[in-house]
Amino acid sequence: MPQYRELTNSELGVELFDHFERKQVVTDCKRKVDGEWTVLADPFIDDWSVSDYSYLVECLKNTLAGGGVVWGAFVDDELKGFASVEHKVFGSEGQYMELTSLHVSSDARRHGMGTVLFLLAADFARNLGVKKLYISSHSAVETQAFYEHMGCVEAEEYNEAAVQREPMDCQLEYVL
Repeated sequence: MPQYRELTNSELGVELFDHFERKQVVTDCKRKVDGEWTVLADPFIDDWSVSDYSYLVECLKNTLAGGGVVWGAFVDDELKGFASVEHKVFGSEGQYMELTSLHVSSDARRHGMGTVLFLLAADFARNLGVKKLYISSHSAVETQAFYEHMGCVEAEEYNEAAVQREPMDCQLEYVL
């Protein structure tokens, strides 16, 4: 049974991810083409390098420094999932907080861990009074299926900074 808890700055290091496998084999992606959502063949393997994990740790530390939260899911004291939410509020009515990461190790997927992490992230934002969680999501059809299952829909307002970072991502929102 996974254990969930907030992560602290002092435990965020590359070694925390020693037993975490980001690998995702992608065959099809959901992309917006001429204003319509379309599933396109775009096969690739998404796998993180040591430098990717170093950058991730830097980003997660910045999340904490800015008042955000990072949740971890542990199995036998090994990190198998994590989610982060930035504290910064944005949108025309200050309605959004961004879920900047939600990942489950490839050896721990399809057991509900992502759902729990998503709901913890949503509770964090809800408790701070925002109306929606914003997600700039990987476009893999499996990832999109997860967010659709959670009740996410296309964002009413796009966060241009998120679009610039990852132009192939799907911009989603979740009403809290």
